Amino acid sequence: MRYVILAMAMLLSAAVPAQARAQTRMSIGVENRGVSLGFVMSTYPTLVRIPGYPVYYDPRVDSNYFFYDGLYWIYLDDNWYSSPWYNGPWDMVSPAYVPLFILRVPVRYYRRPPAYFRGWRADDAPRWGEHWGRDWERQRSGWDRWNRRSVPRAAPLPTYQRNYTGSRYPRQLDQQRSIESRSYRYQPREAVSRQILDHRRQGVEAPDRQQQQNDRRQQNVQQHQQRNAVQQQNVQQQQQRNARPQRNVQQQQWHRALQQQRRPQPAQKARGADNKGGRGRSDKHRGQKDNNGDRGGHP
Repeated sequence: MRYVILAMAMLLSAAVPAQARAQTRMSIGVENRGVSLGFVMSTYPTLVRIPGYPVYYDPRVDSNYFFYDGLYWIYLDDNWYSSPWYNGPWDMVSPAYVPLFILRVPVRYYRRPPAYFRGWRADDAPRWGEHWGRDWERQRSGWDRWNRRSVPRAAPLPTYQRNYTGSRYPRQLDQQRSIESRSYRYQPREAVSRQILDHRRQGVEAPDRQQQQNDRRQQNVQQHQQRNAVQQQNVQQQQQRNARPQRNVQQQQWHRALQQQRRPQPAQKARGADNKGGRGRSDKHRGQKDNNGDRGGHP
């Protein structure tokens, strides 16, 4: 199975020079995030401190169930799972990055030990090197050797989770994270524990950031559409204002044409009557002239 690799910084052992530690990076293999296992913790577990170890276990459950450094741990079907809440959801963690003190828990505290534990000393840690091979053993060299006089203090138990059972148990990561931030102030001492928690928190925060970006993008689109609508409205209003003088001129021209059509025209004299009258006057004058001429011709 492939592991989803999360890159993060982690301090090495004290034998590594400080400069090298500052420049060293490691990865935590987390697979199948947020899975549900084949059992249910219906109530808050009864956790008992393992003598000489900063680790708790539950002697009542038929499972390899532990608590260490702010996280619950389960060993099931040859896989390690972790969660900050007692009933998950769980993240599968690569064996190469399981905390050392979890690996050091003696065999007797595994309430459901796998078959290959048989024959191993009950007061010793499981022989992980034999089970996971030489590559793992080289990578986790010295995992079973430590100063038993300088064991770190155990983390406080997250007893606030007693209030969340049955239907009140939060299944969503964002709900769990919200309750944690209000109720549990412990900061893990081990880098691997901090990084596992950060890994989960990133899974919660990423959708929130994406939603915020989508909301801002949608808001920008709406604002752009509103500005375009206002600009289009201004253009239409300007076009209407520009069209008014032209309509006024057309209306004035139409009214003048209508008035001219309605105005009475002056009567015109018949051409024949004028000619006739003119000819009559001419004949009369001509007759008078002739008479005068006749009168002047006699003594």
